[in-house]
Amino acid sequence: MRLIGLRLTGFRNLADDRLRFPGEGIALVGRNAQGKTNLLEAVHYLETFRSFRGAPDRELVRFGENVFRIEGKIESDRGGAAEIAAAFQRSPKQKRVTADGKVVARLGDAVGSVATVLFTPSDLGLVRGGPSERRRFLDIVLSLNEPGYLSALQEFGRALAQRNAVFRSGGGDAAFAWDEILVRSGARIIISRARWITGHADLFRACYDEMAGCGKARIQYRSSVAGGRETADPQATADAFRSALRSSRERECRQRTTVVGPHRDEMELTLEEETGRRDLRAYGSGGEQRTAALALRLLEAETAKRVRGREPILLLDDVFAELDDQRSARTLALLEKTGPGQVILTAPKESEVRFRRESLTRWRIEGGRIEG
Repeated sequence: MRLIGLRLTGFRNLADDRLRFPGEGIALVGRNAQGKTNLLEAVHYLETFRSFRGAPDRELVRFGENVFRIEGKIESDRGGAAEIAAAFQRSPKQKRVTADGKVVARLGDAVGSVATVLFTPSDLGLVRGGPSERRRFLDIVLSLNEPGYLSALQEFGRALAQRNAVFRSGGGDAAFAWDEILVRSGARIIISRARWITGHADLFRACYDEMAGCGKARIQYRSSVAGGRETADPQATADAFRSALRSSRERECRQRTTVVGPHRDEMELTLEEETGRRDLRAYGSGGEQRTAALALRLLEAETAKRVRGREPILLLDDVFAELDDQRSARTLALLEKTGPGQVILTAPKESEVRFRRESLTRWRIEGGRIEG
């Protein structure tokens, strides 16, 4: 998968431009606050149609403008090219996505069209942050790569919101009318998450060990429904979820919220040591946490490659700056081995372009203007 062209209009501080990307990729060099990350955000937007920074669409429109538009031309090794475009208008509020010039009726139908994997310094939050950060990571990976997962996630979210609204309004028992929808969609979510984690546990350990040089890292799914035991079988999972909801009714009425389900689950990251397991969130060093976060992104890249049958575009936002020299060298070596596809990376200085130093075309950015 290669990005061969990108047209930007009204996006963040980036000047309106038509960019042509070499097959190998580019290194975008520039001082901080010039717009380097904005370019990666624009490319990644064509994958998920939302900002990876969590910004609402209205904040992506350049100051003083009413509309932004991003158009990407994608080429794969199988031949042929595809065009994907996204536009947002502030007033009147409107968002539109097109694929090869045709309007996409549902955004979910176009999600995952570009195949990108983004590495940023903020990935540290995947390990250091709360469980919601790790659930969001799982949901994005699975929504992009597993048919039907996004629909189940959306159905669960709607039912959960309506159920909790009834609780808050004092409706009590009326909230239980949503239980079967929660069970149907929630069981699908739990099973998919647990299957993905189980299937990638060995690779996570191998990636962590190769980057860190030591340590036995472990990744495991913990379900609030029944301690994770129900995840092996769809019917058992649904039955366990239904039973957990019934057992929690008194507590839910008292707390006025849904207390069990995939919205309360956790992806645990630990290191196995002679004295036992050490939770990386609570007791990991900065280097250990960053290494675990990088390992998760490598799992995401491997998933995209396996499911879609093509190398994803790697977007690297100054990700090696806070690793020590040894971890940085091992991480670079692993990326060279596992990520042979196109790369778009950013760096504040030429000397800090350490990945594919000799092969990447250098672009410069100053005040949002990119020069090749």
